[in-house]
Order: sequence, then C-alpha cells, then structure tokens
Amino acid sequence: MKIITNPYELQKELKNKNIGFVPTMGALHQGHLSLIKKARDENEIVVVSIFVNPTQFLAGEDLDKYPKKFEADAKICELSGVDYIFAPQIEDMYNDNDEVLIKAPKIKGYILEGHFRPGHFDGVLQIVLKLFNIVRPKKAYFGKKDAQQLALIKQMVKNLFLNIEIIEGETIREKSGLAMSSRNVYLSEDEKKRALSISKALKYAAKISVNEKNCKVLEKEMRKILEVDKIQYIAFVDRDFNFINTIEHKNSIILFAGYVGNTRLIDNVFI
Repeated sequence: MKIITNPYELQKELKNKNIGFVPTMGALHQGHLSLIKKARDENEIVVVSIFVNPTQFLAGEDLDKYPKKFEADAKICELSGVDYIFAPQIEDMYNDNDEVLIKAPKIKGYILEGHFRPGHFDGVLQIVLKLFNIVRPKKAYFGKKDAQQLALIKQMVKNLFLNIEIIEGETIREKSGLAMSSRNVYLSEDEKKRALSISKALKYAAKISVNEKNCKVLEKEMRKILEVDKIQYIAFVDRDFNFINTIEHKNSIILFAGYVGNTRLIDNVFI
C-alpha cells in the first residue's frame, strides 16, 4: 500500500488503471469498511482518500475538532487491501485565492441539509469533483446514510457528463441500531441511549408505511418515539429528493436531522 499526498504524483501513478475510489474524511468505521470491501471486490485498484475538507464546514461547525486518526486509518486500509491512500494537505487541494467554483443546485442543494447548512453542498461537490479529476476512477463508492449528498453527487455526475459509476453502500449500524458516524464519539453514554430513538422511529415508520402511507401521520408517529433534544427536520422525499406527501414503496426516503446534546445527527431509511 502506498500513501501519496501530492495530487499530481497520484495522477501519474494511477494513469490508465481500473480504479475503485472511496472518498472519506478519515476516522474510519465499519460503514467506510463496507464501501472499501465492495470496492476491493469490484476493481483492480482501490484508492481511499482521507481529507477533512474545510469548504464543506460552516462557521461554528466542528472542523477543528473533527476526529483525526490517520495512523489507525492507514492500518485499517492496509488490512483491507487498499492499494493507495491519498492524504493531501489543504494547500494541495486549495492553492489559489481565486478558485474556479462549483455550485450546488439552487433548489435541491438548499433544502434539508442545504437549508440548515447553506453552502455545505457547494463545498462537498467542489472537493468531490477535484478528487474525481485526480483519481479518475471507474467507480466511486458513497454511503446511503448521507442520502442527500449521494443524490447530489449522482446529479453532478449526470449534469457534468462524468464517466464515473456511483455505487451506493447501505447504512451500517451498531448492534444497537445507531447509524455509524465519525461524530458518534461526541456522544455520552446517556446521549447514545437517547440517540437510539432515531433509528427506532425511522424503523417504525418504515414498518407501518406498508398500510399507512400518509407522511403527516408517519411524522406524528415518529415524534412520539424520538427522545432527542432538537428536531431540525423529519422529511419525506422520493429518490430524486422531491418532497412527497404519500409514501411510494421502492421510491421513498424518510430523513431525520437533529441534535442529541450538542451533537448533530442525521439518519434515514429507504422505503
């Protein structure tokens, strides 16, 4: 396994190779590992990027304290059969004070996560496009936990005619049901217990949606279960992130965002 920090060196190294790519911000967990395993099974070469991207963090968010565990991450990648880790510095990825920018869609990039974190998806799409251009993968792997991000990356690939196949990975959960996230380390034991109500509420809504398809009723039932400190949104969308009022099976997503203590958590269930 090679660790490369320079974008041009990586481009040269990967030229004309069949590549599966897993972009991450590090602090790897089983969710990342499921994507790496899928990439390992399907590609000649596997590249994992580890880069905490500053342009997707808003003022006051957790950029400075975001978990960083590079040595542990590198060992995990090595044991998982990764061929290359790309670990650039910020100045490698953003070396111009007057950069060409990419903007998230003016509607779907500014609803839900984009509403509560305006500009977040501008930064996400900017870094993902840069990484795609450096790595030039045949396939790129993203988790369904960040459902809106996944949808916007797929839209970017379509709108910009990128020759990349986006592969979706299922949300990986702890035994308790809590969706795995690098930010779970912020939770106290009591907060972890209360955070479990998120997955319970989503699971229950999915279960009763077989007979109850009215989204307002489903939201009301979810609120009875949730034990969080603040709900930012409970939303119902189709796979293209259009808001819906009625569940359509195999084409609906129920999403949650809110706070347990000071930690912001998101989760969803695909119906």
